[in-house]
Amino acid sequence: MKKIFLIIALSAFVLPGNVTYAQNPRRALTGRQLAAMFPPGVKSPECNPDGTVTFRFQAENASVVELNCQMFDKNKAMTKDEKGLWSITVTPPAPDIYPYCFVVDGIQVTDPNNVLIFPNENFKNSLVDVRGPAPDFQDMQDVPHGKISYRYYHSVILGFDRPMCVYTPAGYDPKGKEKYPVLYLIHGMTDTYETWFRVGRINMILDNLIARGLAKKMIVIMPYANPYPEMMRRGVARRQDVMGTDIFTKEILEEVIPFIEKNYRVRPDAGSRAIAGFSLGGRQSLACGLGNPDTFHYVCAFAPAVFGDEVSTNFDNGIYAKPSVISSRLKLMWLCCGTSDFLYQASLVLHQSLQERGIEHKTMFPGGGHTWMNCRDYITEVAQHLFK
Repeated sequence: MKKIFLIIALSAFVLPGNVTYAQNPRRALTGRQLAAMFPPGVKSPECNPDGTVTFRFQAENASVVELNCQMFDKNKAMTKDEKGLWSITVTPPAPDIYPYCFVVDGIQVTDPNNVLIFPNENFKNSLVDVRGPAPDFQDMQDVPHGKISYRYYHSVILGFDRPMCVYTPAGYDPKGKEKYPVLYLIHGMTDTYETWFRVGRINMILDNLIARGLAKKMIVIMPYANPYPEMMRRGVARRQDVMGTDIFTKEILEEVIPFIEKNYRVRPDAGSRAIAGFSLGGRQSLACGLGNPDTFHYVCAFAPAVFGDEVSTNFDNGIYAKPSVISSRLKLMWLCCGTSDFLYQASLVLHQSLQERGIEHKTMFPGGGHTWMNCRDYITEVAQHLFK
């Protein structure tokens, strides 16, 4: 049966010149045939020796093509040559990893010549990695590397299987004796369980910090914090309740943590658990962490989506535990937000509310906006203070 399937599969492989591989399996491919099968691609993005970056996009019939990149506040117009190749060369403000896309006659598209993709439910972006003269913590360096695993668990609460990504540090042995603390790391709105390692580079950051002795070895759990797309597909939800935190908290406490503690060598105590999140993930982390200080002794929020009187309301209605309980349990709390972030003022209100309630916390308010460039800086700093 396998031989029959193989012959059928090969018969569909047609070479230029109407010669199938199945007809002559030992015939070497000619240069002409290889060129027809693999035409030369467009090089994009290209990081140039002078520090500039060139983006290119082939679109003979397009009227307008623009570069949308988080290096800049506005789209930049690209120019078209006689072969229909659009291009633009720009100077990055600093070495970093920048999301970008092309806007082709008003439609956003990823760069088809770039394998670095930004995982997201809505917008479609690629990534350009602009390196500096010296490697940064987010860059791959010559150090021992951990492992990213894709794992799945069945959610009884939701009624279907759920994905997550798990980082285990270099040297982790599932049959060994050493046990590790755990960071539950939550993505932002419309991001996915892949975003923290594909865009946030949490694996590279921790590899480099751990190798230098700046961070403890830890396991990082990156769950898919938004079940609503799958719930809507299955007809069990009609809309997304993105601001609600009940389902998220329940799933983390009753399903994700038990799954991890059953399948990984972790220390199952609150002093060995941290939760952190960006944007909507920051909102969820605050609800889950401050609401359960007997489960998490480390709580970190990066530009959390918490607005107005919600902090007071959350303390009053029990989403957050009593301030005295939080203060007696937490070992560390961080609040981070860029001063140009649209959530900066909300973060200041949260900061003041925590101060008024006597909840000790650290803050990090650098320049920059609601970006993963800032987010990588947040986690690089915060990771150095966890579990110590």
